[in-house]
Amino acid sequence: MTLPFETAELPTGILAQLSPLVGRVLAPNPSAFTYTGTETYLIGTTELAVIDPGPDIPEHLEALERAIGGRPVKAILCTHTHRDHSPAARPLAEATGGRIIGCAPLTLMDDGPRADAAFDADYRPDRVLTDGEQISGEGWTLEALATPGHTSNHLCFALLEENALFTGDHIMGWSTTVVSPPDGDMADYMRSMQRLVERDDAVYYPAHGDQVDNPQRLARGMMGHRKHREGQIVRHLREPGGAAIPDMVKEMYKGVDPRLHPAAGRSVLAHLLDLKARGVVREQNGLWETVAA
Repeated sequence: MTLPFETAELPTGILAQLSPLVGRVLAPNPSAFTYTGTETYLIGTTELAVIDPGPDIPEHLEALERAIGGRPVKAILCTHTHRDHSPAARPLAEATGGRIIGCAPLTLMDDGPRADAAFDADYRPDRVLTDGEQISGEGWTLEALATPGHTSNHLCFALLEENALFTGDHIMGWSTTVVSPPDGDMADYMRSMQRLVERDDAVYYPAHGDQVDNPQRLARGMMGHRKHREGQIVRHLREPGGAAIPDMVKEMYKGVDPRLHPAAGRSVLAHLLDLKARGVVREQNGLWETVAA
């Protein structure tokens, strides 16, 4: 799953100014899934917006308050509600008076395998942004771009003044994102990727990993990577007797940190469900196989 990007070690709790309007503070929550940690972005110079406030960790909240330095916070925006992105929104709002704005709360309604533990059940936005809606402050304008796939409520935010896009977990600067059913949806993810390919953003600021200075090339490459994975899956399923997901993961993700294999299995399942909806594969007793033409 990991792509070959080189990323320098980044200090946590320090405001790094990336452009005239964009600052970044890294949260101290590194892991096999968050890489060096969640990157919280501060937008503006006098009146601020905060994108992806991150986990509710006291030292991270203290670092954000230091970086804000008493400046007014107009909006605290969340790209989605995984627990490494949104839990700090409420305490930061209480500390700064900023309103929580951005993605919708996420409620999973199905009875199948669920990933509730990964979501922030306490997220309560003051305002939900829909696709194309804008919010502005002194010197900046942010526009919401609906990008479902990683999660159904995922938003990216475009900074119009700098032609920049904050991509959350839809595109990361170190790895492909996990698409985990039932909420994660591969068909939605690919449609969202196509939207980004058709845009002219000059830079991506992901929530994990380095900024991306060749955004369309990366987006096209990630779409190609997913199509390659789909082809691998179909080839596996052409073998007599079909295949189970763990066996496919073992073959397809050789060399990948074994801690990521369960997440890889979820993305394989997302591909399989997409292929099933298109009439390409079927599942019987835990084994998947291609459908005869």
